[in-house]
Amino acid sequence: MDFAYNAKVEELRENLLDFMDTHVYPNEATYHEQIEASGDRHHNPPIMEELKAEARSRGLWNLFLPDDEHGAGLKNVEYAPLAEIMGRSPLIAPEATNCAAPDTGNMEVLHDFGTREQQEEWLLPLLAGEIRSAFFMTEPDVASSDAQNIGSRIVRDGDEYVINGRKWWSSGAASPRCKVGIFMGVTDPDESPYRRQS
Repeated sequence: MDFAYNAKVEELRENLLDFMDTHVYPNEATYHEQIEASGDRHHNPPIMEELKAEARSRGLWNLFLPDDEHGAGLKNVEYAPLAEIMGRSPLIAPEATNCAAPDTGNMEVLHDFGTREQQEEWLLPLLAGEIRSAFFMTEPDVASSDAQNIGSRIVRDGDEYVINGRKWWSSGAASPRCKVGIFMGVTDPDESPYRRQS
């Protein structure tokens, strides 16, 4: 098996390594100082917007999305070495390149399954890095990282859905820039344990 990176990935790797060396690492202290000065750990420091503009201008934007129109058109195996590099500055590099969780997973859900209206209202601003999102899965008293244990219910009532349940440790929810969330719950309790959730 050949583990060499293809030309596209190698070019992105070199670009990303340079971005990390010339912009991310030198600004780590500034990032933390700006957050501390704000008194709010969820504050979006001005340096982040500068880093996002630089990453975008370099073509280091939405690298996680395999779509050629909105993403880099990479397969997971091609994206992996880039994610590894971004992980060297986990609070800064993923967001600076618009590749931070939970936004990445939520964008993939909206991209693959969202209606046109949902994509226009939520996906496009997420892809542009204008807003953030949350993922509501974890529940108290159970190991809810295993979706089989999810107890929250989602019940259709006419043209609406009624959500009933309790979530905690909801990634992204505390950010003042969080404008949309993906909620995981049981929609079909009579289905097999692996097919009950939506």
